[in-house]
Amino acid sequence: MGKLNPKQVENLTEPGTYEDGDGLRLVVKPTGRKSWLLRFQLAGRRREMGLGSFPEVSLKKARQDASAKRSQLSDGIDPLAARDIARAAHREAQRASEAKQLKFETLAAEYCDAHGAAWSEKWRKGWLRKLELYAFDHIGKLSAEDIKTSEVLKVLQPIWITKTRTADEVRGQIEQILDAAKARNLREGENPARWRGHLDNLLSRAEKKKARKREHFKALRWQDVPFLMAKLNTKTTLASLATQLLIMTSARAHMVRFARWDEFDLKAGTWALPDERMKMRVAFVVPLAEEVVRLVQSIPRDEKSPFLFPGRGKSGVMHANAVRTLLHDMEYEYITRHGFRSSFRDWAGECTHYPREVCEMALAHDERNQTEGAYSRSDFLNKRRALMSDWSKFITSMTTAPQR
Repeated sequence: MGKLNPKQVENLTEPGTYEDGDGLRLVVKPTGRKSWLLRFQLAGRRREMGLGSFPEVSLKKARQDASAKRSQLSDGIDPLAARDIARAAHREAQRASEAKQLKFETLAAEYCDAHGAAWSEKWRKGWLRKLELYAFDHIGKLSAEDIKTSEVLKVLQPIWITKTRTADEVRGQIEQILDAAKARNLREGENPARWRGHLDNLLSRAEKKKARKREHFKALRWQDVPFLMAKLNTKTTLASLATQLLIMTSARAHMVRFARWDEFDLKAGTWALPDERMKMRVAFVVPLAEEVVRLVQSIPRDEKSPFLFPGRGKSGVMHANAVRTLLHDMEYEYITRHGFRSSFRDWAGECTHYPREVCEMALAHDERNQTEGAYSRSDFLNKRRALMSDWSKFITSMTTAPQR
């Protein structure tokens, strides 16, 4: 077969395939586009491999590439597989280069933008502010890949003893940001900011335990709960309905957030939670006052979701911060979701004569010891029903929101 020459390659316009020899050929398309193709045999199979387009790849370059591929074949190497490996290595090198350019402070801002839509403005600013105060000076200019355990410890150790609660919150933020970076293929390996099985071996567990003991959930005074309920009653959002259910049942936030329709028997006036949904892993029945039944009936039902309060995230339920964001928007920044349980307990203790064990059981706190529990198997459902009915009547006694 005759060899092609550079002038011939440049002037060819007739569509077809033009051989250069040893499997190298020039393919001319009807559109005028020209490209190089190498044909070879491997393990008895005919294969073809593109070598690029003309004029980007000249005749000389095409012959050099074809010669290199034939050398690979003589060594028993599949040139197509070798090219795929080389391309993968190039992509990995490019990814590593891009990852180096994205600094931790940039990743933190991007994480805040991605998740902060459900946060209040105050919470969003505070979230970033903690990182600015305690983390960015140490790791802000590092890439996600460059942040190791030693860098995380530089952030946490100076404040672990004096500001343990804040330090643990910062640790959690770093962990979230690095997890997100790993999901974007910006880092590999274990998260250096995780607590269990890692940092708990390097930082004092006792300090963290003491910090948790010192934490007190900020609660609304029981006298002010009817005012809040009246305000919430003017809103028809799922967050408002979830907040009202939270307050009226004195349930924990996650119990309400993951509440399922099949757990409710509105005719019997009960909400039955299986053991896997309870903090102490013991099944629990919440008695529903008439006001609560009417509230549940008013919740719009999404036939595609088993949850009372569906959401778009992976969990399938509303965002964990939806209730907190609502309260912040209503200028109740100083109270927490969990604090409503304290509001209820204070009201029950000061305004009713229900026995202590009934009030505690209403909060799913069973304070009986094993011996007492063996003889007293009652969950005080009927007494709790009366207690929760009185609570619902009290907090819904104000029909209109107060004027400010």
